[in-house]
Amino acid sequence: MRRVSAGAVAVVGSIGAGFIYTLIWLFGRRHAPNDIVWLRGPLGGETIGERPYEETAAAEGLTLVRHARKGGLIPSFETLARPDFDPARVHPKIRDFYERTHAFRLDTWATTYFPARLALWAMVTTISRRVDQLNFPLDGLDTAHGMTSEVALLCEPDGTIRYTGWFRKLVRTGRAIYTGFYMTTKPPLVDGPCVKVVFPMPNGNATVILKPTHEADGGLRLESVGRGFGDAGFYRVQRSGTSVRVWHIATLHERFQLYVDPEGLVRCEHDVRFLGLPVLTLHYRIAPA
Repeated sequence: MRRVSAGAVAVVGSIGAGFIYTLIWLFGRRHAPNDIVWLRGPLGGETIGERPYEETAAAEGLTLVRHARKGGLIPSFETLARPDFDPARVHPKIRDFYERTHAFRLDTWATTYFPARLALWAMVTTISRRVDQLNFPLDGLDTAHGMTSEVALLCEPDGTIRYTGWFRKLVRTGRAIYTGFYMTTKPPLVDGPCVKVVFPMPNGNATVILKPTHEADGGLRLESVGRGFGDAGFYRVQRSGTSVRVWHIATLHERFQLYVDPEGLVRCEHDVRFLGLPVLTLHYRIAPA
């Protein structure tokens, strides 16, 4: 029975992946990589997990430092400055987390919402577990045992950081929830830099471009909401010969709200919404390791 069940899951996962590839083909647009430099990022192999860090380092001639004891998701917060965003207005503790992510640990709580949780469950139990990427928690018990947090640096020969990797696994299952590459980029429709996060997928990636804005009392909001292609948003990228096909999913939004609580700890609310409906909320308590 177990073998049949596993086989059935594999078949459903293949069907689901085929459905997604069909949507990318139908709604995506073909681009030469050099025409969308702001969107380019690492692509995945057949399976994900922690493999993309070594694969990307080898493909791009970078030095990989796993379990880095320095560095953060945004090595210098000043790189996000633009006419309507002043990094100096963000609370120093939030800036410190982004610049020295390796020095913090995260406690996490998850909430999923009906009816979107049905689609999330179907995606995670078939596609995500098969490729070992984006294994979102489906209930509170998935995060009850915690989540690991590893920073990996991918550096140029001169030591410049090209990508900061942030690899997180659910302790309870050992599955990868996020195999991410962090960097900054300037999309054509934004007057200044944004945070770009690339999640490798088989023969492609999911790229989220987040525009920073100020919140009250030194808080920070990062949001993937924009006016269209070339703005902040969620982009599904798939290799297609020597070019790529890009599907801008305008109805899928992510928002991170960071603030410092009365105890002086950084908190983050990470919300995912699709078609205006709430899908998932992850609440993080971020404390020095």
